[in-house]
Amino acid sequence: MKYLNKTHILVAVLTILFTTIGNAQISKAEIRATGLTCSMCSNAINKQLKSLAEVANVETDLNTNTFTVTLKEGNSLTPFVFKERVEKAGFFIGSLILTMDAATVAKSPYIMVKESTNIPAEVKIQVLDKGYVVDKEFKKLAKTYKNSPTYASNNEADFHIKVIN
Repeated sequence: MKYLNKTHILVAVLTILFTTIGNAQISKAEIRATGLTCSMCSNAINKQLKSLAEVANVETDLNTNTFTVTLKEGNSLTPFVFKERVEKAGFFIGSLILTMDAATVAKSPYIMVKESTNIPAEVKIQVLDKGYVVDKEFKKLAKTYKNSPTYASNNEADFHIKVIN
Protein backbone atom coordinates (compact mmCIF):
# COMPACT_ATOMS: atom_id res chain seq x y z
CA MET A 1 0.00 0.00 0.00
CA LYS A 2 1.30 3.48 -0.83
CA TYR A 3 2.04 6.06 1.80
CA LEU A 4 -0.24 9.06 1.38
CA ASN A 5 0.01 12.58 2.69
CA LYS A 6 -2.83 14.96 3.35
CA THR A 7 -2.65 16.57 -0.10
CA HIS A 8 -3.62 13.34 -1.86
CA ILE A 9 -7.19 12.34 -2.41
CA LEU A 10 -7.75 9.31 -0.26
CA VAL A 11 -10.57 6.99 -1.09
CA ALA A 12 -10.99 4.16 1.35
CA VAL A 13 -13.47 1.39 1.79
CA LEU A 14 -14.80 1.88 5.24
CA THR A 15 -16.01 -1.61 6.00
CA ILE A 16 -13.55 -1.70 8.86
CA LEU A 17 -13.36 2.08 9.18
CA PHE A 18 -17.15 2.05 9.62
CA THR A 19 -16.48 0.84 13.16
CA THR A 20 -13.70 3.39 13.44
CA ILE A 21 -16.09 6.18 12.40
CA GLY A 22 -18.52 5.08 15.10
CA ASN A 23 -15.72 5.18 17.64
CA ALA A 24 -14.04 8.23 16.14
CA GLN A 25 -16.28 10.68 17.91
CA ILE A 26 -17.55 12.74 15.04
CA SER A 27 -17.46 16.22 16.48
CA LYS A 28 -19.08 18.11 13.61
CA ALA A 29 -21.01 17.39 10.42
CA GLU A 30 -21.36 19.93 7.63
CA ILE A 31 -24.34 18.99 5.49
CA ARG A 32 -25.14 20.80 2.27
CA ALA A 33 -28.71 19.90 1.39
CA THR A 34 -30.31 19.97 -2.06
CA GLY A 35 -33.87 20.73 -3.09
CA LEU A 36 -34.56 23.51 -0.58
CA THR A 37 -36.68 26.39 -1.83
CA CYS A 38 -37.61 28.33 1.32
CA SER A 39 -36.95 28.76 5.03
CA MET A 40 -39.69 26.22 5.83
CA CYS A 41 -37.63 23.61 3.99
CA SER A 42 -34.60 24.35 6.14
CA ASN A 43 -36.77 24.22 9.25
CA ALA A 44 -37.80 20.65 8.37
CA ILE A 45 -34.16 19.53 8.15
CA ASN A 46 -33.22 21.54 11.23
CA LYS A 47 -35.98 19.86 13.23
CA GLN A 48 -34.89 16.38 12.09
CA LEU A 49 -31.26 17.01 13.02
CA LYS A 50 -32.07 18.58 16.38
CA SER A 51 -34.24 15.58 17.30
CA LEU A 52 -31.09 13.45 17.60
CA ALA A 53 -30.04 13.15 21.26
CA GLU A 54 -26.36 13.33 20.24
CA VAL A 55 -26.76 16.79 18.67
CA ALA A 56 -25.57 19.76 20.73
CA ASN A 57 -26.32 22.50 18.18
CA VAL A 58 -27.40 23.06 14.57
CA GLU A 59 -26.46 26.23 12.67
CA THR A 60 -28.10 26.94 9.33
CA ASP A 61 -26.76 29.01 6.45
CA LEU A 62 -29.71 29.70 4.14
CA ASN A 63 -27.47 31.19 1.44
CA THR A 64 -25.62 27.90 0.90
CA ASN A 65 -28.23 25.47 2.31
CA THR A 66 -25.59 24.24 4.75
CA PHE A 67 -26.30 22.81 8.18
CA THR A 68 -23.41 22.71 10.61
CA VAL A 69 -24.19 20.11 13.24
CA THR A 70 -22.13 20.15 16.43
CA LEU A 71 -22.27 16.83 18.24
CA LYS A 72 -21.98 15.92 21.89
CA GLU A 73 -18.90 14.10 23.08
CA GLY A 74 -19.23 10.33 23.23
CA ASN A 75 -21.69 10.05 20.33
CA SER A 76 -21.72 7.01 18.06
CA LEU A 77 -23.34 8.52 14.96
CA THR A 78 -22.43 7.37 11.46
CA PRO A 79 -22.84 9.14 8.10
CA PHE A 80 -25.98 7.08 7.43
CA VAL A 81 -27.84 8.78 10.30
CA PHE A 82 -27.39 12.23 8.71
CA LYS A 83 -28.51 10.95 5.31
CA GLU A 84 -31.53 9.29 6.88
CA ARG A 85 -32.58 12.47 8.73
CA VAL A 86 -32.22 14.77 5.72
CA GLU A 87 -34.19 12.35 3.53
CA LYS A 88 -36.85 11.98 6.24
CA ALA A 89 -37.34 15.76 5.96
CA GLY A 90 -37.89 15.27 2.21
CA PHE A 91 -34.52 16.44 0.87
CA PHE A 92 -31.13 15.08 -0.17
CA ILE A 93 -27.51 15.51 0.80
CA GLY A 94 -25.36 17.31 -1.76
CA SER A 95 -22.24 17.12 0.38
CA LEU A 96 -21.36 15.65 3.78
CA ILE A 97 -18.13 16.67 5.51
CA LEU A 98 -17.34 15.17 8.90
CA THR A 99 -14.84 16.46 11.43
CA MET A 100 -13.37 13.56 13.40
CA ASP A 101 -10.60 12.64 15.80
CA ALA A 102 -7.52 12.11 13.57
CA ALA A 103 -5.83 9.62 15.88
CA THR A 104 -8.77 7.21 15.61
CA VAL A 105 -9.07 7.62 11.84
CA ALA A 106 -5.34 7.06 11.36
CA LYS A 107 -5.61 3.65 13.09
CA SER A 108 -7.60 2.34 10.14
CA PRO A 109 -5.74 -0.24 8.05
CA TYR A 110 -6.78 1.72 4.93
CA ILE A 111 -5.15 5.00 5.86
CA MET A 112 -1.40 5.31 6.03
CA VAL A 113 0.27 8.64 6.69
CA LYS A 114 3.99 9.39 6.48
CA GLU A 115 5.42 9.85 9.95
CA SER A 116 6.86 13.21 8.92
CA THR A 117 3.41 14.54 8.00
CA ASN A 118 2.02 17.00 10.52
CA ILE A 119 -1.33 15.52 11.51
CA PRO A 120 -3.87 17.85 13.13
CA ALA A 121 -5.88 16.74 16.16
CA GLU A 122 -8.99 16.62 14.02
CA VAL A 123 -9.39 15.65 10.40
CA LYS A 124 -12.11 16.56 7.92
CA ILE A 125 -13.37 13.86 5.59
CA GLN A 126 -15.95 13.97 2.83
CA VAL A 127 -18.19 10.97 2.20
CA LEU A 128 -18.19 10.21 -1.54
CA ASP A 129 -20.91 7.58 -1.87
CA LYS A 130 -24.27 7.78 -3.65
CA GLY A 131 -26.65 9.80 -1.53
CA TYR A 132 -23.80 11.80 0.04
CA VAL A 133 -22.84 13.78 -3.09
CA VAL A 134 -24.96 15.20 -5.89
CA ASP A 135 -25.80 12.80 -8.74
CA LYS A 136 -23.50 14.55 -11.23
CA GLU A 137 -20.54 14.20 -8.84
CA PHE A 138 -21.39 10.56 -8.11
CA LYS A 139 -21.39 9.72 -11.84
CA LYS A 140 -17.97 11.32 -12.17
CA LEU A 141 -16.67 9.45 -9.12
CA ALA A 142 -18.15 6.16 -10.35
CA LYS A 143 -16.11 6.49 -13.54
CA THR A 144 -12.99 7.33 -11.58
CA TYR A 145 -13.40 4.37 -9.21
CA LYS A 146 -14.91 1.88 -11.66
CA ASN A 147 -12.25 -0.68 -10.71
CA SER A 148 -13.32 -0.61 -7.09
CA PRO A 149 -16.08 -3.22 -6.72
CA THR A 150 -17.18 -1.82 -3.36
CA TYR A 151 -17.79 1.66 -4.81
CA ALA A 152 -20.06 0.33 -7.53
CA SER A 153 -21.99 -1.93 -5.12
CA ASN A 154 -23.57 1.01 -3.25
CA ASN A 155 -23.62 -0.94 0.02
CA GLU A 156 -24.98 1.28 2.84
CA ALA A 157 -22.48 -0.26 5.29
CA ASP A 158 -19.43 0.73 3.20
CA PHE A 159 -18.32 4.34 3.05
CA HIS A 160 -15.72 5.83 0.73
CA ILE A 161 -14.04 9.00 1.88
CA LYS A 162 -11.73 11.78 0.82
CA VAL A 163 -9.53 13.44 3.44
CA ILE A 164 -9.84 17.17 2.81
CA ASN A 165 -7.44 18.71 5.31
